[in-house]
Amino acid sequence: MPDPFRVAVADTTLQDLQRRLARTRFVPGDEAADWEAGTSPAFLRELVEYWRSGYDWRAQEAQINRFAHFRASVRGADVHFIHEHGRGPRPLPLVLTHGYPDSFLRFLKLIPLLTDPAGHGGDAGDAFDVVVPSLPGYAFSEPPRQSGHTFHIGGVWHELMTDELGYERYGAHGGDWGSTVTEHLARSHGDAVVGVHLTEVPFWHAFQKPGDPTSAEEAFFADQEQWQLREGAYAMIQGTRPRTLADALNDSPAGLAAWMVEKFQRWSDCDGDVEKRFTRDELLTNVTTCWATGSIGTSFLPYYDLTHAGALRWMIEKAKEWAGSSHVPAGFALFPKDLSHPPREWAERFFDVRRWTEMPRGGHFAAHEEPELLAEDLRAFFRPLRGAPRAH
Repeated sequence: MPDPFRVAVADTTLQDLQRRLARTRFVPGDEAADWEAGTSPAFLRELVEYWRSGYDWRAQEAQINRFAHFRASVRGADVHFIHEHGRGPRPLPLVLTHGYPDSFLRFLKLIPLLTDPAGHGGDAGDAFDVVVPSLPGYAFSEPPRQSGHTFHIGGVWHELMTDELGYERYGAHGGDWGSTVTEHLARSHGDAVVGVHLTEVPFWHAFQKPGDPTSAEEAFFADQEQWQLREGAYAMIQGTRPRTLADALNDSPAGLAAWMVEKFQRWSDCDGDVEKRFTRDELLTNVTTCWATGSIGTSFLPYYDLTHAGALRWMIEKAKEWAGSSHVPAGFALFPKDLSHPPREWAERFFDVRRWTEMPRGGHFAAHEEPELLAEDLRAFFRPLRGAPRAH
């Protein structure tokens, strides 16, 4: 049975953080304000100073603990998750899976909109029981004990939802690595998954291009290749030399902030000004959670797993693809400033697409940036699936 859990970072950890922040050694003479070569040195200096003298982790911790947190041992490892019950006649269980570089914090604005739609201008009949796990090795979930675990997270989530929480049927939503986990749930547990909702087509599908691409798909592949050249170096480093990077970032809070915050700036719909989408408290709560749990290195493991997956693993994944998730209804909410912009026909090669929404604004962190838009799309997609018969 799951055990109640409370986020409580030790005083000694926070004191050590303060000492390190006070001794930050910035690059001499570089105080540029632009982000063209990476995190703005001027912004980083201001952020570190605020982290040292103005940021209040305990206040943020109290806000995090407003939600019901638990840990459960699933397949021999402790998984942290939020479990909030819906306010409605028949709430539908829904598991939300985050990605990199954030954590369960991605969904804190979204959860109340899903559990209590009537309290936020919606219909109580659209209520969800919301489960938000931390990926293994992220935040307060234990890291995996062997390589290749990324391909098994879907199975862990299914056991969490069914064996630990007692749900027979449930929906799933995810973005970034969460989209891959969500697809794996549909592939392997379609008898229990009523539908999947994603903010992207899992990126690894593009590694094997079809022999008959449409013009829209060709344009998508070209755009992805350009993105990899411009923005993809981080993934190569995390997938090939994660330990080297992890040791450096785990030792320097300023370095960790620089590495993480750049992604919030580059991947959000902020027009170059990250504070249009994230307050400094929100940015630092993501970074401090990673710092306090020492989880930056283990957050790289999905990249390492994908980079080092052998022929046998891809044969297994291909077999699952042939078995397919086409019998599980799928919905997509595409946000204009996200990392990829796939055409619908690309998604239809892998999914039974029932809903396709191109949003007017928002980026990679959709649940945080545009929670109302995402909540409404989730409600609309799952509305006809709540009483649907089991998939076969």
